[in-house]
Amino acid sequence: MRGAEATNLVVAEWVAKAEEDLTTAAHTLKLGQSCPTSTVCFHAQQAVEKYLKAYLASQGTPFPKTHEIEELVARMPVDTRPALSLEEQALLTEYAVGTRYPGWRDVPLAEAQEAVKLARRVRKHLRSLLPKEALRRRKR
Repeated sequence: MRGAEATNLVVAEWVAKAEEDLTTAAHTLKLGQSCPTSTVCFHAQQAVEKYLKAYLASQGTPFPKTHEIEELVARMPVDTRPALSLEEQALLTEYAVGTRYPGWRDVPLAEAQEAVKLARRVRKHLRSLLPKEALRRRKR
C-alpha cells in the first residue's frame, strides 16, 4: 500500500469512529427528558476529538494520546482550525473525562443538545478539509 493510500485508510478509521460517536450522541438525545445527558456530551466530545485526529493524520501531523481539544486544535494551521472558542474547547475537554465519573455536575438537556450541535459544526468543517477518499463509507 502506498503512502497516500495508507494515510487515507488511517483517516477513514478515525472518521468512522467519530461518526459512531456522533450517531450515539444524536440518537441518545431522542430520549428527551430521560436522556443521559452526560453520555451525550461525552460522545459529542469524542466525535470532535476523533475528527481533529483524522485531520491531523491526513496532514501527517503527529499528535499525542490525549483528550485535550485545545492541544489538538493548536496543532492545526491557524487557517484550518474549526471555529471553536477557547471556552468551547475547554468545555469539550471537560466532557472527555468529567462526565465519566461520579461527582461531576448534572448536565441540562439544552447543554447536551448544544454539545451535539457543536460536534456537527466541527464535523462539517473538518470533512470539507479531509481527502474525499477517506470519507467514503466502509462496507460492513
